[in-house]
Amino acid sequence: MTSFIIKSHVGREPAPSWKQDLTCPFCRIIDNELPSNKVYEDDHVIAFLDIMPLRRGHTLVVPKPHISRLSELPPEFAAATGVAVSKIARALTEALDNTGLNVVCNQEYAQAVPHVHYHIIPAPVFGASAPTSIENTDDAVGGRAPLTRREMHQKEFEAREELDDDEAEELVAKIRARL
Repeated sequence: MTSFIIKSHVGREPAPSWKQDLTCPFCRIIDNELPSNKVYEDDHVIAFLDIMPLRRGHTLVVPKPHISRLSELPPEFAAATGVAVSKIARALTEALDNTGLNVVCNQEYAQAVPHVHYHIIPAPVFGASAPTSIENTDDAVGGRAPLTRREMHQKEFEAREELDDDEAEELVAKIRARL
Protein backbone atom coordinates (compact mmCIF):
# COMPACT_ATOMS: atom_id res chain seq x y z
CA MET A 1 0.00 0.00 0.00
CA THR A 2 2.74 2.48 0.97
CA SER A 3 4.70 1.84 -2.24
CA PHE A 4 1.56 2.62 -4.27
CA ILE A 5 1.18 5.95 -2.46
CA ILE A 6 4.86 6.79 -2.91
CA LYS A 7 4.79 5.90 -6.62
CA SER A 8 1.81 8.19 -7.16
CA HIS A 9 3.97 11.13 -6.03
CA VAL A 10 7.00 10.37 -8.22
CA GLY A 11 7.47 13.13 -10.79
CA ARG A 12 4.64 15.19 -9.31
CA GLU A 13 5.08 18.96 -9.51
CA PRO A 14 5.87 20.49 -6.12
CA ALA A 15 3.36 22.89 -4.61
CA PRO A 16 3.87 26.39 -6.09
CA SER A 17 4.92 27.79 -2.69
CA TRP A 18 7.72 25.20 -2.49
CA LYS A 19 9.39 26.14 -5.77
CA GLN A 20 12.52 28.21 -5.59
CA ASP A 21 12.21 31.84 -6.65
CA LEU A 22 14.97 32.60 -9.15
CA THR A 23 15.11 36.22 -7.95
CA CYS A 24 15.25 35.39 -4.22
CA PRO A 25 18.78 35.85 -2.85
CA PHE A 26 18.25 33.07 -0.29
CA CYS A 27 17.11 30.63 -2.98
CA ARG A 28 20.19 31.58 -4.98
CA ILE A 29 22.39 30.88 -1.94
CA ILE A 30 20.63 27.54 -1.41
CA ASP A 31 21.27 26.68 -5.09
CA ASN A 32 24.94 27.77 -4.74
CA GLU A 33 24.44 30.58 -7.27
CA LEU A 34 25.52 33.22 -4.74
CA PRO A 35 28.39 32.90 -2.28
CA SER A 36 27.73 32.68 1.44
CA ASN A 37 29.55 32.02 4.67
CA LYS A 38 27.70 28.82 5.47
CA VAL A 39 27.80 27.62 9.05
CA TYR A 40 25.22 24.81 8.86
CA GLU A 41 23.22 22.82 6.33
CA ASP A 42 20.99 19.76 6.30
CA ASP A 43 18.22 18.50 4.00
CA HIS A 44 15.71 21.09 5.22
CA VAL A 45 17.69 24.15 6.37
CA ILE A 46 20.73 26.28 5.61
CA ALA A 47 22.39 28.82 7.91
CA PHE A 48 24.94 31.46 6.97
CA LEU A 49 26.42 34.69 8.29
CA ASP A 50 24.53 37.88 7.43
CA ILE A 51 26.52 39.99 4.93
CA MET A 52 25.45 43.18 6.73
CA PRO A 53 25.53 42.00 10.35
CA LEU A 54 24.10 44.01 13.20
CA ARG A 55 26.80 42.44 15.35
CA ARG A 56 29.63 39.93 14.94
CA GLY A 57 28.11 36.45 14.51
CA HIS A 58 24.74 37.64 13.13
CA THR A 59 23.49 34.44 11.47
CA LEU A 60 20.48 33.70 9.25
CA VAL A 61 18.69 30.35 9.47
CA VAL A 62 16.66 29.65 6.32
CA PRO A 63 14.39 26.72 5.42
CA LYS A 64 15.24 25.52 1.92
CA PRO A 65 11.86 25.73 0.16
CA HIS A 66 10.86 29.20 -0.98
CA ILE A 67 8.05 30.08 1.40
CA SER A 68 7.43 33.72 2.20
CA ARG A 69 5.36 33.49 5.37
CA LEU A 70 6.20 31.70 8.60
CA SER A 71 2.49 30.99 9.02
CA GLU A 72 2.64 28.88 5.82
CA LEU A 73 5.78 26.92 6.68
CA PRO A 74 5.01 23.16 6.69
CA PRO A 75 5.47 21.50 10.09
CA GLU A 76 8.47 19.38 9.05
CA PHE A 77 10.36 22.48 7.91
CA ALA A 78 9.27 24.47 10.97
CA ALA A 79 10.59 21.66 13.20
CA ALA A 80 13.88 21.39 11.29
CA THR A 81 14.32 25.16 11.41
CA GLY A 82 13.68 25.17 15.17
CA VAL A 83 16.29 22.46 15.69
CA ALA A 84 18.79 24.40 13.57
CA VAL A 85 18.11 27.67 15.42
CA SER A 86 18.77 25.92 18.73
CA LYS A 87 21.99 24.24 17.51
CA ILE A 88 23.35 27.43 16.00
CA ALA A 89 22.40 29.50 19.04
CA ARG A 90 24.38 27.14 21.27
CA ALA A 91 27.36 27.14 18.89
CA LEU A 92 27.31 30.95 18.64
CA THR A 93 27.21 31.44 22.40
CA GLU A 94 30.21 29.14 22.77
CA ALA A 95 32.16 30.59 19.83
CA LEU A 96 31.67 34.18 20.97
CA ASP A 97 31.67 33.51 24.73
CA ASN A 98 28.42 35.52 24.94
CA THR A 99 25.17 33.92 26.06
CA GLY A 100 23.02 36.93 25.13
CA LEU A 101 21.11 36.48 21.87
CA ASN A 102 18.20 38.01 20.02
CA VAL A 103 16.27 35.59 17.78
CA VAL A 104 13.89 37.24 15.32
CA CYS A 105 11.63 36.06 12.51
CA ASN A 106 9.55 38.64 10.66
CA GLN A 107 6.51 37.96 8.49
CA GLU A 108 5.87 40.63 5.84
CA TYR A 109 6.37 43.48 8.34
CA ALA A 110 10.08 44.37 8.34
CA GLN A 111 10.89 41.31 6.21
CA ALA A 112 13.55 42.50 3.74
CA VAL A 113 13.76 39.16 1.87
CA PRO A 114 10.39 37.45 1.29
CA HIS A 115 11.65 33.99 2.27
CA VAL A 116 11.15 32.66 5.81
CA HIS A 117 14.30 33.20 7.85
CA TYR A 118 15.39 33.63 11.44
CA HIS A 119 18.03 36.09 12.56
CA ILE A 120 20.24 34.98 15.45
CA ILE A 121 21.95 38.12 16.66
CA PRO A 122 24.44 38.07 19.53
CA ALA A 123 23.72 40.73 22.15
CA PRO A 124 26.11 43.63 22.53
CA VAL A 125 28.77 43.19 25.17
CA PHE A 126 29.03 46.21 27.42
CA GLY A 127 31.95 47.24 29.54
CA ALA A 128 35.65 47.46 28.75
CA SER A 129 35.32 45.55 25.47
CA ALA A 130 32.14 47.28 24.24
CA PRO A 131 32.31 48.38 20.61
CA THR A 132 32.97 52.11 20.35
CA SER A 133 30.35 52.48 17.63
CA ILE A 134 27.56 52.17 20.21
CA GLU A 135 29.14 54.02 23.12
CA ASN A 136 28.24 57.60 23.79
CA THR A 137 31.75 59.01 24.09
CA ASP A 138 30.38 62.35 25.34
CA ASP A 139 29.03 60.71 28.53
CA ALA A 140 32.25 60.88 30.52
CA VAL A 141 33.51 64.15 29.08
CA GLY A 142 30.47 66.28 28.37
CA GLY A 143 28.19 65.06 31.12
CA ARG A 144 25.47 63.94 28.69
CA ALA A 145 22.96 61.34 29.79
CA PRO A 146 23.68 57.75 28.74
CA LEU A 147 22.10 56.57 25.50
CA THR A 148 18.57 55.23 25.70
CA ARG A 149 18.03 51.70 24.40
CA ARG A 150 16.38 53.18 21.31
CA GLU A 151 19.35 55.48 20.66
CA MET A 152 21.75 52.58 21.21
CA HIS A 153 19.84 50.38 18.72
CA GLN A 154 19.75 53.22 16.17
CA LYS A 155 23.52 53.73 16.49
CA GLU A 156 24.08 49.98 16.12
CA PHE A 157 21.97 49.91 12.96
CA GLU A 158 23.81 52.90 11.50
CA ALA A 159 27.19 51.30 12.31
CA ARG A 160 26.51 48.17 10.23
CA GLU A 161 29.32 47.31 7.85
CA GLU A 162 29.73 44.65 5.20
CA LEU A 163 31.09 41.38 6.53
CA ASP A 164 34.87 41.06 6.12
CA ASP A 165 35.85 37.83 4.28
CA ASP A 166 38.76 36.95 6.58
CA GLU A 167 36.74 37.56 9.74
CA ALA A 168 33.86 35.54 8.26
CA GLU A 169 36.12 32.53 7.57
CA GLU A 170 37.48 32.62 11.11
CA LEU A 171 34.01 32.94 12.62
CA VAL A 172 32.52 30.16 10.45
CA ALA A 173 35.30 27.83 11.60
CA LYS A 174 34.66 28.69 15.28
CA ILE A 175 30.91 28.11 14.94
CA ARG A 176 31.21 24.88 12.91
CA ALA A 177 33.65 23.48 15.47
CA ARG A 178 30.89 23.72 18.05
CA LEU A 179 28.04 22.21 16.03
